[in-house]
Amino acid sequence: MNSDTALLALLQLADGLFPAGGFAHSFGLETYVHHGQVQDRAGLEAFVIAHLEGAAGPGDAVAAAVASTLATAGDLAGCLALDARLDAMKPVPELRAASRQMGRQTLRVAAALRDDAFLASLQRALAEGLAYGHHAIVFGAALGREAVAPQSVAAAYLYSTAALLAGAGVRLLALGQTDGQRVLAAVRPSIARLAAQAASSGIDDLWTFTPGLDVAGIRHATLDARLFRS
Repeated sequence: MNSDTALLALLQLADGLFPAGGFAHSFGLETYVHHGQVQDRAGLEAFVIAHLEGAAGPGDAVAAAVASTLATAGDLAGCLALDARLDAMKPVPELRAASRQMGRQTLRVAAALRDDAFLASLQRALAEGLAYGHHAIVFGAALGREAVAPQSVAAAYLYSTAALLAGAGVRLLALGQTDGQRVLAAVRPSIARLAAQAASSGIDDLWTFTPGLDVAGIRHATLDARLFRS
């Protein structure tokens, strides 16, 4: 597969229009906005960076990069073990459910785009209850089958996560589209650094530590009015 084809596959899966269902989730941001802890573009940028540095970077992005390598090698058992590890690292029910839901949607669409035996096997494992289907695992596996390099997989995953949060912030706050783009531009250095780290990490390097975001995810279910599912 040539580099342009791999790049196009990466752009398609990372695109905000890809029907993974991410638009329905704020991953705790709505709670922060509701309680006045995020009020402007600077607050939104700080929230996005906290999520990237403490959760998506050392956790999901590493999982996506490792999953891409495992999928390239056709290692289904390795992907299932990684999926189980990631599931155990998501203690908040709403956030865990969001990751699973986005992964299942991504797998359904990705498997329909090409006839790939590995993705078909992953679908069967999910149907038989042998997998959770977390978004980072499916994202990485689908791009690994497209010969996308692990570091690029991690960077794309982190960018799509940042874009999801910036989009949620624009809807929740009195911000314009330019403000959302400024947030994305500001977090580029963090994404590049975290992606490089993810590409050199293995399954035993996975970690997350975002107690504030976890509490916000739990409290989200008790808000009187909600725009997002989580």
